[in-house]
Amino acid sequence: MTLPQPDAAARAQSDTLTARLRAQIAARGGWISFADYMHAALYTPGLGYYSGGAHKFGPAGDFITSPELTPLFGQALAHQLAQITAQSADEVIEIGAGTGHLAADLLLELAALQRTPTRYRILEVSGELRARQADTLRQRAPALADRVEWIDALPEHFSGAVVANEVLDVMPVHLMVWRDGEIFERGVALDGDGAFGWSDRPADDRLRAAASALGAPMPVEGEYVSELNLAGPAWVADWGHRLARGALVLIDYGYPRAEYYLPSRSNGTLLCYYRHHAHGDPFLWPGLNDITSFVDFTAIAQAAFDAGLDIYGYTNQARFLYNCGILDRLAARGEQTSADYIRAARAVQRLTAPQEMGELFKVLTVGKGLAEPLLGHARGDRLHGL
Repeated sequence: MTLPQPDAAARAQSDTLTARLRAQIAARGGWISFADYMHAALYTPGLGYYSGGAHKFGPAGDFITSPELTPLFGQALAHQLAQITAQSADEVIEIGAGTGHLAADLLLELAALQRTPTRYRILEVSGELRARQADTLRQRAPALADRVEWIDALPEHFSGAVVANEVLDVMPVHLMVWRDGEIFERGVALDGDGAFGWSDRPADDRLRAAASALGAPMPVEGEYVSELNLAGPAWVADWGHRLARGALVLIDYGYPRAEYYLPSRSNGTLLCYYRHHAHGDPFLWPGLNDITSFVDFTAIAQAAFDAGLDIYGYTNQARFLYNCGILDRLAARGEQTSADYIRAARAVQRLTAPQEMGELFKVLTVGKGLAEPLLGHARGDRLHGL
């Protein structure tokens, strides 16, 4: 596969980050964990993929998220948020708001439902994305834009609804290798020419214990490689003391543990995205590629439960959106023969079809203090599968 080439400014940004990564590896004795590499590649201030200035979302970026496909996604999700805020507080926090389209869609639909939040906070690490989000909100929801504020850290205490759409998949992961009856950690080193390369070392006690609990197969010959995400469960568990009342709606691509660590998935789930091309080389142009891995939803749910949060539901994206009324929102678009309806119907098909995003993406909702069963998990829930 031939990828588009970055322009001179983007390449210079990547070269600067590459030099920093080389220096970091050298300073740590010639080896760093892949989790440290991934964190630097995505989040180094001003240089990382999510904290630099790369155009990430939409047709001109590297990938398209669900809110970019159609406002119907946010409109359906708003019905779940309205139910959560009605039982807690009229506040919403969105983690990583992309272009701001989801925030605009949610605010407009919540207003239509007479559940306008008193505050809508966005936690966003990218200054460039904050500016785009503000522009989107001013253009699409001008009457509600003054309710939005950007935050640099989570509040110590919060009641309301939290939305994290495609956030867990970009939290740094350790790469683990099962081989010859042992468990290794696969990290990043430099070859004689200064290029990044893989290097394995025996896993330390903490990682070995965590990896052993996954139930991944030890191959008779060859090796089995997969991801161990410690950051995602820790982030969710942190809400155990922050959340007083409300719920987190976590939307991402992934599997329950029994499906994640199958013998057939011996190369793991790590993927990179550049200009709508998926590839497997995380060392290519650091800072210009998205680096992701699928989510182990069993680990996330267990961390939430251990932290004192209730598990309200787990299902695929298709069932969640159907439960939240996305087909009713589609029907309200007008005549089925109109161009607008046909475009919207195609987007809904992509969001819900099993061979598209409907089965690949899952929705896990966790929280505290909600007595009413949640709309998005009313039918077809899969909690038993976790």
